[in-house]
Amino acid sequence: MSVSVPTPAIPTGDDLTPTPFADIDARRQLLSADCSKCVALCCVALSFTHSSDFAINKAAGEPCENLDENFGCGIHARLMRSGFRGCTVFDCFGAGQQVTQETFAGANWRDTPSIRPAMFEVFPIVRQLNELRFYLSEALALPLDRVLRAETESRYQHLTDLSASDAATLRALDLSVERSPVAELLGRISAAIRANGVQRSRSLPARVRAGADLMGAILRGKDLSYASLRGAYLIGADLSGCDLSFTDLIGADLRDADLSGADLSTALFVTQPQLNSARGSAATLLPAGLSRPAQWSD
Repeated sequence: MSVSVPTPAIPTGDDLTPTPFADIDARRQLLSADCSKCVALCCVALSFTHSSDFAINKAAGEPCENLDENFGCGIHARLMRSGFRGCTVFDCFGAGQQVTQETFAGANWRDTPSIRPAMFEVFPIVRQLNELRFYLSEALALPLDRVLRAETESRYQHLTDLSASDAATLRALDLSVERSPVAELLGRISAAIRANGVQRSRSLPARVRAGADLMGAILRGKDLSYASLRGAYLIGADLSGCDLSFTDLIGADLRDADLSGADLSTALFVTQPQLNSARGSAATLLPAGLSRPAQWSD
């Protein structure tokens, strides 16, 4: 069971417009993985490198040795114990079912070998588009002024239309052209939201900043609210009991970070893969729409 709280309302002015909760939930559902409607694309299309995350080497396009005839994982219940930690932190943002059911109209790579190259190439492209859509969707759950909201809605719709393109169009796509404007827009949104607590964030240690190397840092119990930790290296950091309210965590590396008892309920741009790669507890407060990883301690 996830431990989360509804996003608290931020005081809004006449120019700030909320998004209906039904729309927020619908977008989150659309961008969540549904393995029952996928043909195990993550287990085939992607490569594995023997490491602490994967017990084997596997080339892209080669089925994982643990994949069964029904497109299920034969060791799903014991992935961590079997050395496949990487699988437990992966999330396709709904790309698996979209590519299977929409791009390829329900066809699968076993019965129709001719579609393999295109299907396997398109899957990671749609995943990246959907990850960008996820960030924009979460931004639309925030109180934005009309200009920012219109720009975010437009960019979200553009990526939605793009992700629904045919395989040929997707294979020819230059993802860097799509990522840059989204990154710039999300940066402006983050700055606007965090402006409410700018005085608090200025009192933070100088090392707590975007892109900082905070690997193994002991930050236990600190008030990190309204800070920007975009792209920060927080591998193995102790963030237990921290207040991360409205802290920008987009792209932050949280592998093995301790989030026990931390408050991420309103943290900005947190993804399920980030949580899956971290450590936490039943007392960790999560953003709405995200789930408490099964491997976290009680």
